[in-house]
Amino acid sequence: MRAVAEGLRLGGAVLLGAVTALAELAFLVITLPFLGNPNVWAAARRLARMEARRLRLDLTALDALTDGRGKRAAGYLAARVPVGVLGGLVILLLVFGISVGVQITVAWAHGEPFDDMLPSVPLVTYFGVAGFVGLFLVLSGLAGVYALESVLARRMLGPDPTEVLRRRIAELAESRAGIVAAVDSERRRIERDLHDGLQQRLVALSMLIGRSLRGRAELMEQAHREAQQALAELREVAWRVYPSGLDSLGLGEALAGVAERSSVPVKVDCRLERRPPMAVETAAYFVVCEAVTNAAKHAAATLITVEVREEETAVVVRVTDDGSGGARPAGSGLSGLARRVAALDGRFEVTSPAGGPTTITAVLPCE
Repeated sequence: MRAVAEGLRLGGAVLLGAVTALAELAFLVITLPFLGNPNVWAAARRLARMEARRLRLDLTALDALTDGRGKRAAGYLAARVPVGVLGGLVILLLVFGISVGVQITVAWAHGEPFDDMLPSVPLVTYFGVAGFVGLFLVLSGLAGVYALESVLARRMLGPDPTEVLRRRIAELAESRAGIVAAVDSERRRIERDLHDGLQQRLVALSMLIGRSLRGRAELMEQAHREAQQALAELREVAWRVYPSGLDSLGLGEALAGVAERSSVPVKVDCRLERRPPMAVETAAYFVVCEAVTNAAKHAAATLITVEVREEETAVVVRVTDDGSGGARPAGSGLSGLARRVAALDGRFEVTSPAGGPTTITAVLPCE
């Protein structure tokens, strides 16, 4: 059924393309004396945008539909007229073949006009095989016309390959700079955690042990508590640098550990059919960690939901909290996550209206 529906959609698109090709030919003939008029360019861009929608092309990738130039759009309309007419001829051939097949079937059912010709069974077999072959050729022609129209639209309306390469180089340079900044920021955060937290606690522990040497038992008990707290903080810092359980237990168990350590209830739903690459697992883990930490500290959330799904060739991480909202994507934590995701050619989105809820989504390609 799905194949039939797709075939009907493709046939409808080609048929509509044949009709619009004639309309666009009339448009070009009528506006030929006024091709330098900006209104004509604007109309050509609108028609090209309509054709892009018919072919289900990404409009954002078509330069002629977004910039101020309509000349390429008009050229595309002129170039696609023969292709549209070809699609119409293929449709007419399909209709003709179906009508002939129906007529032959009806005549055979009534015993006419084949009584004096070949036996009915070989004759029906002959026409049946020929009909199936013809149907296959016509359907292949429909698919070919649709593919040809798509290629023509991308070639004439799409961005120049050199410009695409230049943009890609710029994106990679920006991503590399972001990675360097994120690494430096992470190092400063670790140094701050060690200096302001663990180091101070160990200094206090050393002083308590020194004082306890003078025979005060209660100081030894206090020193023991400080040592336990220092170990907990050291373990937390180590997990924030890199979770040791991620390699051995996988992403699901590592996220379960994040939920256990969170001061706010966290519901984790991780459904992955296979383990993603290590870089993707690490990025997904840190996205969840930062999002959970932000929701607990700044959003006054009472419930955080973490969803991890595998969609086609990417891992999608979505963290939603019921807090007060207003998260700023430009903040140090979220911007660092955006750079980490961009380094993997992924997408990072933050939706956080005032009053909540806040949703952080990261799409991490696995290829």
